[in-house]
Amino acid sequence: MSNVVVLDNGGGLVKAGIGGERDPTAIVPNSMGRPLSSKKWLMADQLLSPDIDLTSATARRPFDRDYLINPDLQSSLWSHIFSNLLKITPQQSSLLLTEPLFNLPSIQRSLDEIVFEDFNFKALYVSDCPSLVHLYEASRRPYGLLSKAQCSLVVDCGFSFTHASPVFQNFTLNYAVKRLDLGGKALTNYLKELVSYRSVNLMDETFLMDDVKEKLCFVSLDVPRDLHIARKPGKDNLFRCTYVLPDGITHTKGFLKDPEEPKRYLSLYDKAPQQVAGEQNNMDQLEDRKRSNGSKIDLAKNEFGLTNERFLVPEMMFRPADLGLNQAGIAECILQAINSCHPHLHPVLYESIILTGGTTLFPHFAKRLEMELRPLVPEKYRLKITTQEDPILGVWRGGSLLASSPDFDAMCVTKAEYEELGSARCRKRFFH
Repeated sequence: MSNVVVLDNGGGLVKAGIGGERDPTAIVPNSMGRPLSSKKWLMADQLLSPDIDLTSATARRPFDRDYLINPDLQSSLWSHIFSNLLKITPQQSSLLLTEPLFNLPSIQRSLDEIVFEDFNFKALYVSDCPSLVHLYEASRRPYGLLSKAQCSLVVDCGFSFTHASPVFQNFTLNYAVKRLDLGGKALTNYLKELVSYRSVNLMDETFLMDDVKEKLCFVSLDVPRDLHIARKPGKDNLFRCTYVLPDGITHTKGFLKDPEEPKRYLSLYDKAPQQVAGEQNNMDQLEDRKRSNGSKIDLAKNEFGLTNERFLVPEMMFRPADLGLNQAGIAECILQAINSCHPHLHPVLYESIILTGGTTLFPHFAKRLEMELRPLVPEKYRLKITTQEDPILGVWRGGSLLASSPDFDAMCVTKAEYEELGSARCRKRFFH
C-alpha cells in the first residue's frame, strides 16, 4: 500500500503528515509573511523561527472567510510542505484532504486541478472536518455512547467560522449544520481594535496579537463580577497583565513581563471565596513590591497592560449581539443545529457534543458553554460536552485513522478516473 498523505488544510494552520501515525509531521501557518526589514517572503514553518522579527510583517493567506481565494499561493505552500517538511513524492502517494463545509464547485475544481495536475497525486479522497472528528472520538471510546449510537454533534471553532455539525454514521448532516460567523481571526482582530484604541496602535501586528490572545485570553464564568474586578485599581485588579513588545534588538518576539501574572485570576475559580480574600492580600503585597506604579501603559518601555480585554474578546463567541453582530451565540447555534435533526436523535446529540478547533483552547470554554446550554436544553435530556485532548489535531487524527483503514483505497478517486470523468463526476463519490 502506498503512502497516504493526510492534509488538514485549515484557514489558519495546515496539519500535514502520513496516514497511520498518531501526530502530524508538520503543524504550520497556512500563510506567507514578509518582515518589514526584508524583501523575501517566508513560508509556513519559516514564520515560526525564533530568530525572525515579525513586527509589522505583511501576511498573505490563500483562504479568506473559509474560501480558497488564491489557488496559486496554496499550491506554493503545499509544494514547500511536501518537499521540505514531509519529504514525500506526490506521484507515489495518495492524498486525504479536508475542505470546508459547503465548498463552492469552482473551488473544488481548483483543488482537484492542484492535486492531480500540479502535483500528480495517484489518488484523492476529500472529507469534511466534522466526520473525521467524530471518527477519531468514536475510536477512542469503542464501547461508549458515541460509538454505539454512531451519532454526535461536532462544534468546530476554527479560524474563520464556528460550525455546529450533527454527524450520523460518519456522515455530516448538511441540512442541520449551523454556522456562526466568528472564529480565531475575528477574535484577534477585535483584540487589535481594543488594544489600539486604549493603549498603543497595533492594528498591523497580526502575528503579535495572535500570541497575546493565546497567552492571555480566557473565558469568564461570571462577566458582571469580572467587569467589576477589572475596574479596580492596583492590587485589587486580578486581571491586569503586562505584555512587552519586541524591540528588534534584544528580543524579536513579544513576551509577558511576569509569567505568573496571567494565573492570578484563577483564584476566583479554583478556590472558595473565603480563601481568595486572604491569599489575594498576600499575593497583592508581593506584586506591589515588584511594581510600585501598577501596570500602566509605558510607551517608552514598549509595553502595554491588559485587564478586561482578556475575557471580553472570547465573550464574542457567547454574546455576538453585544458587538452589533446580528447572530445567535454559540449555545443558541448548537440548539438550532440539534433542533434541525429528527427528534429521535436529540437525546443522543445532547449527550455527545464534541468541541474541536483552536478557539476551544481558551481556559473555561467548555464550562461556560455548559452553563449557557443547560437552561436552554429540556430537563429530560442529559448534557455532556467532550473536550478533545488536543483540539487542533482532532481532525488530522481522524484523517490518519481513516487513511490507515483497509477500505481507504476503494474510497479514493484515482488520477485516471479524474482524467476520464472530470472533477464534477468524481466529486459525487464524496457525497458528504
